[in-house]
Amino acid sequence: QVQLVESGGGLVQAGGSLRLSCAASGIAFRAYTMSWYRQAPGKQRELVATITRGGNTNYAEFVQGRFTIARDDAKNTVSLQMSSLKPEDTAVYYCSNRAGSWGQGTQVTVSS
Repeated sequence: QVQLVESGGGLVQAGGSLRLSCAASGIAFRAYTMSWYRQAPGKQRELVATITRGGNTNYAEFVQGRFTIARDDAKNTVSLQMSSLKPEDTAVYYCSNRAGSWGQGTQVTVSS
């Protein structure tokens, strides 16, 4: 059974930083491209960042230069380091293995 569990969300002031983590179990983690998505109230879920099996990364334009995705295949985790946070980054953040599995999400709230 695939399980993805996000953690690290919280309340932070604009300009601050947070580090999200996603722990995976029940999958051959190193075989998967992993992504972070987010969904703000009243908006569609959107792709934030992706990291391939080989460690290549890709970012949405709205987080480019502020967020960094990384993976640790030994620990079956993928992280999202977020800095220079803006109020518009407020959302529930989800990780996914791009094969239909999702975590429960972690709330990030950025106050102005």
